[in-house]
This record gives sequence, structure tokens and C-alpha cells, in this order.
Amino acid sequence: MIHAYTWPTPNGKKLHIMLEECGLDYEVHPVSIRQGDQHKDSFLAIGPNNKIPAIVDTDGPGGQEINLFESGAILIYLARKSGKFLADEAAEPANYFATLKWLMWQMGGVGPMLGQAGHFLHSAPEGQTYAIERFTGELKRLYGVAEKRLADVDYLAGGDFSIADIASYPWMVNTPRYNVNLDELPNVRRWLAAVGERPGVQRGLAVLAPPKT
Repeated sequence: MIHAYTWPTPNGKKLHIMLEECGLDYEVHPVSIRQGDQHKDSFLAIGPNNKIPAIVDTDGPGGQEINLFESGAILIYLARKSGKFLADEAAEPANYFATLKWLMWQMGGVGPMLGQAGHFLHSAPEGQTYAIERFTGELKRLYGVAEKRLADVDYLAGGDFSIADIASYPWMVNTPRYNVNLDELPNVRRWLAAVGERPGVQRGLAVLAPPKT
């Protein structure tokens, strides 16, 4: 059983989508970042970086319990556990490393830059012109990188849906938050639609989602 310590942020949604797409048995343990649950000792024992998500797999390697934090590491672990969404390194090395490359692109660029852009656009005190220009400039550049990549392939790592798409989609789908015009990004628009139509993605997005009124 996988115990998922999470909240419905983009990084949390990566985990939700992956668990649903892989069909793994899991139990959700909400960690409300609004109430500061990520700073409690009970969570820090699993996620010492004060960030969600984190997991405990009671049936880890060799049947031993294992805990993991950092969403990218969790996606790689679950891909190997399930045999899905990450090519075998020995059998398909080019595909394997392409997936890791685009996963790291998300981890090192898309997540941090879009996170900062969202903060300065919507949460920071007024007058943060330099920060807004810097981070919105970076997010536009990153969307541009994806646009060029997706002109040649169906999914970020190539022809197959992978953990690179699972990592990137929850961040990149909320284009209104970042004032991104998808009319200028037809390949990104097509990719977002294709990923969003997957039943596993839809189920993952519903995990911990507030009820519709």
C-alpha cells in the first residue's frame, strides 16, 4: 500500500495523476499547506524538506517499507514499481534518457519559474515590477521551449505519454493564471488537450479537489 501525503497543488497533482494512471493502491493523507501541516513533526519524518508530496510504500524494494519525498523522485520510483511511463534503461536507453531529460526540465525550470511567476502576479505586495517581468519572461520562454518541442513529437519525451508529461501538465495547464495565450502556442494547446482527455489524469485531478458548487 502506498500512503500519499499530499495536497492539491501542481506538485501534489503530479502524484495523484501518477497513482491513478498506474492503477496502484493508495491511501491519501491530506497535508494542508494552508494550515501549516507540512511543518509538523509527523510529516517532517517523511518529508524533511517541508514540501508535499511525500509517500510511504509499505511494500517497497525487497518487501521493505520505503519513504520518498521530492515529486520527481517519486514519479521515477512509481514508474519503476509499476513498469509504466518510463522506458527500460537497458532496452530503450534513448527513450529512457529523453524522459529523464524532460522530467528534469520541468523540475528545474517549469515548476520553480511558474511558481515564482504565480506568486509575484497574485500574492506579492504591489510594486514588484522587476520580479514580475523576470519570472513572466522566463515562463514565456519555457512555454516557447515546449511549443518547439511539441511541433515534432506528440509528448514531451517523444511518441509516448510519460512521467515528463505527468510532471509538466499540472503546472502548464493553468494558463489563465500566467496570462499565457494558447492561440500563440498551438502545439502546447494540442498537448494540453490530449493529456487532459486521459481518464487517469481526470481522476488524478479530482483527488482532494474542492467540491463544485
